[in-house]
Amino acid sequence: MLRTKCIGLAVMMLASSGLASAQGGYDPLKTFAPLTLHDPVNQYRSSNGAPGPAYWQNRADYVLHASLDPAKKELRADETITYTNNSPDVLASLWIQLDQNIYRRDARAAADVRATEFTEGYVLDAVEAGAKGAEHKADYIVSDTRMQVRLAHPLIHGAKVLVHIQYHYTVPAAFGGRTSWGPSKNGDIFDIAQWYPRMCVYDDLRGWDTLPYLAQEFYLEYGTFDYDVTVPAGMIVAGSGELTNSAQVLNAHEIAQLAKAKASDKTVVIRSVEDVAKDLAAPAKTGTRTWRFHMEKTRDVAFTASSAFVWDAARINLPGGKTSLAMSVYPVESAGDAAWGRSTEYLKDAIEHFSQRWYPYPYPVAVNVAGPTDGMEYPGLLFDGIGDNGKDLFWITAHEIGHGWFPMIVGFNERRDAWMDEGFNTFIDIYESEDFEHGVYGPKRDSEFAPGGGKPADEIVSLMQDPAAPVILTRADAITEKYRHPVTYFKSALGLQLLREQILGPERFDFAFRKFISDWAYKHPSPSDFFRAMESEGGEDLSYFWRGWYMNNWTFDLAVEGVQYSKKDAAPGATVTIANRGQLVLPALVEITFADGSKTQVTLPAETWILHTRHGIEVPGSKKIADVVIDPEHALPDVDRSNNLWQH
Repeated sequence: MLRTKCIGLAVMMLASSGLASAQGGYDPLKTFAPLTLHDPVNQYRSSNGAPGPAYWQNRADYVLHASLDPAKKELRADETITYTNNSPDVLASLWIQLDQNIYRRDARAAADVRATEFTEGYVLDAVEAGAKGAEHKADYIVSDTRMQVRLAHPLIHGAKVLVHIQYHYTVPAAFGGRTSWGPSKNGDIFDIAQWYPRMCVYDDLRGWDTLPYLAQEFYLEYGTFDYDVTVPAGMIVAGSGELTNSAQVLNAHEIAQLAKAKASDKTVVIRSVEDVAKDLAAPAKTGTRTWRFHMEKTRDVAFTASSAFVWDAARINLPGGKTSLAMSVYPVESAGDAAWGRSTEYLKDAIEHFSQRWYPYPYPVAVNVAGPTDGMEYPGLLFDGIGDNGKDLFWITAHEIGHGWFPMIVGFNERRDAWMDEGFNTFIDIYESEDFEHGVYGPKRDSEFAPGGGKPADEIVSLMQDPAAPVILTRADAITEKYRHPVTYFKSALGLQLLREQILGPERFDFAFRKFISDWAYKHPSPSDFFRAMESEGGEDLSYFWRGWYMNNWTFDLAVEGVQYSKKDAAPGATVTIANRGQLVLPALVEITFADGSKTQVTLPAETWILHTRHGIEVPGSKKIADVVIDPEHALPDVDRSNNLWQH
C-alpha cells in the first residue's frame, strides 16, 4: 500500500498562486477556481443537468408535397407547418429557416466562401398564415437564410398556427455540399436535403434562435412529418421514415424481397444489379409515381431519388424485442462485397451496438445512400460517397448513423455548438470500431487526429500547443476549416474518452451518459446541462476539467523530478517527487519499477494539485528503485514526455 505525502514547507510556499503565476508555471488557484456555467439553473433547467419541472418546448408538424423534375434539376413543393406555442410567451411573429438561400450570389455565407456557382435559392410562390381554415396572405420579410412571418393575431401559450408555403428551387450540383445532384453510370442521383422552409427554434435560452446559415449545421424543432415525393416512374425514392404506400410504387418482387428483409439478419437484395440493367434495357416508363413517407419524433427529413439504384436491406434487432430496417441504395459501380455490398451490414451493426450501449434507435428505417453528397447525416438517412469501400465505408457509415443519437435524438444546437454533435458522435465511434467483428476495422483513427495510427492522447498534443487553436466552446461559425476537425471532432471526442477512461471510469460515466441521453431525448440541452449532468450523476466536481479542456487550451505536463532515499540505502524507503508544469490537471498513473523487476503503481487524483505544484510519493520498503514512469500507457495528453521517465 503506497501512501503519498507533501514534501515540505518550501514546496508549499513555492506553490502559492502569486509565485507560480509570476514564474509562468502551474497556478492551483486558477485551475481550481469556482466555476459559474453559462446557462443558469432555473425552473426550466435543473441543477442536476436534467430538464427542469417547467421545461417547455415548441412543436412543428409538417405536411409536404414535393415533385422533382430531373431534367430541369428543379424541386417544387407545397408545405403546411402546424406550429404549437408551448412557451409561456406570446409570439408576435414566427422565424423560419430558408437554407437553400445559402446558394444565392448575395448570401452572407458567400462573403466567407469563394463560391463559383449559384442558384436563386428559394423562390416563394405563396406564403400564408393563420388559424386552421382561416389562412391568409402573410406579412413576411426574407433576410438572407431566414424569413420572419408577422402574425395578424399574436400566438398565445397553447395555441397553434398554420403556415402554408408554396415554393420551388433549383437543386444545386456538387457545389451544394450537403444536398446536391450528380451523375452515375446509369443515371443522375438526387440527394435532397434542407429542401423545405424549416421552423427556427424558440427556446428558453434566447427566444428565437436565428443564426444565419453559414454552412454550419442545424437547430430544429421536433414533430411529425407526412411527406410525399412525385418523380418519373422509373426512379426509386428512399427517404427518412417509413414508406407508407409500397403497393403503389413497388413491383411484386420488390414487395416480397422487402418483406423478407424485415425478417432477415442477412442482407436481402431488393433491386439487384441485374434488375437495374433490365429496367434500363426496357422501354422507358411513362408518367410519374408518388412515394409517401411518415416519420414521428423527428426534427427533419431528407430523401434521395434515382433510376440507377441497387437496393438491399436487413432487419435491425433492438432492445426489448423491437426491430427496425437497415437499407442501402447505391449505383452499380458501388456494388460488391468489397464496397457497398456490405453497407447494410455495417449500418445494422452500428445501430444495434449504439442501441445496446447508449439508447435504443427510435426510427423504423435507416438508409445509407451512395451518391454525390458525401458524408452527411439526416434523421434515418445518410449520404455517403459512391467510391467509399472497406474500412472507410465502415467508418463513415458508423459515424453518420451515430448522428442519429447526436443530434437527431439529443437535439443539440449544431449552429452554435458543433463540438457537441460531432465530438459526441466521434466518441461513440471509437467503441463501435472495437465492437465490429472484434475490432477488424479498429482502432478508429482519423488523419487529423492520429495520422500515424498512434495513441490519440499523443496525437492531440500538437493542437494543445498551438497558440492559434480555438477553444472547444468557440461559436461553430468562428472555427476555421484548419481547426474544425481537430477541435470540433477530435479534441471534443478525446475529452469524453478521458472522462470515461481516466476520470470517472466506465461504470460511473456510462450511467451518467445514458441518463443524460434519456433525459434530453427529443429536447434541447445546452453545454451547461451536459456539464451539470456528468457532475451530478458521475459524482465528481469536474470544474477543473471543463475549464481546462473545454474553456481553455491548457496543457498537461507532469514530470518526475527525482527519487530520494531516506538514508543512503533503501531500507527506510524513498520519496518520488512529481512536479506539475502544466495548467491542465488530470488523474495520472505513476508506475515504479524496482531493481528486482517487480512493479507497483499509484494513481495521483486531480486533487493532488489543488494546493501544490509538487508532490511526494512515499515508497516504503527496502527495494532499490530502478525507474519511475508517468502514464506508461500514454493515455494522457502529456505535452513533454521527455520528463516522464526517471531511471537509476
